[in-house]
Amino acid sequence: MGKLKYSGGGDWYGNRTALPNLIDFCNKNIATNFMPDEGIVEVGSAELYNYPFVYMTGHGNVIFTEQEANNLRKYLIGGGFLHIDDNYGLDKFIRPQMKKVFPELSFVELPSDHKIYNQKFKFPLGLPKIHEHDGKRPQGFALVWKGRIVCYYTYECDLGNGWEDFGTYTDTQESRNKALKMGANLIQYALTQ
Repeated sequence: MGKLKYSGGGDWYGNRTALPNLIDFCNKNIATNFMPDEGIVEVGSAELYNYPFVYMTGHGNVIFTEQEANNLRKYLIGGGFLHIDDNYGLDKFIRPQMKKVFPELSFVELPSDHKIYNQKFKFPLGLPKIHEHDGKRPQGFALVWKGRIVCYYTYECDLGNGWEDFGTYTDTQESRNKALKMGANLIQYALTQ
């Protein structure tokens, strides 16, 4: 599993314990066989193609060069999957950058009965709220290329905070379990759609 390194000054390196915890949870609960540590992969690198699932997070600015946008597009069209997790403040930066990657696509909100919320773990109300910021409801958006979700974007949810070591934030253990289960659903969906 890879974590996406990008330019622009945003903290791509945020949520330091999130992916190792999610990897451990998935390996134990949905029979994945991920390496225990995340890989760090740059947007424009050929190494991107070594990861079936790539996670992106942050609070601030994101800039994709034309080469990086083209590389990310080829990766996603070729079978890769990107999960963008707004860690609060990423939204206004990531949307225009993803338009560089897929100018012909727009994010669509997935309904609560979508398969992504109904894998091993059931979320009948859709994306769970993990970390509170502005009192807005959590939303799960997707970029869909020829019937396949290539990018899933979690907004006003902060799944990655819930994957962090318990005690990193004020989130409860119940909230953390929801986050890990939703993360496992996302992985299961991405690898089997």
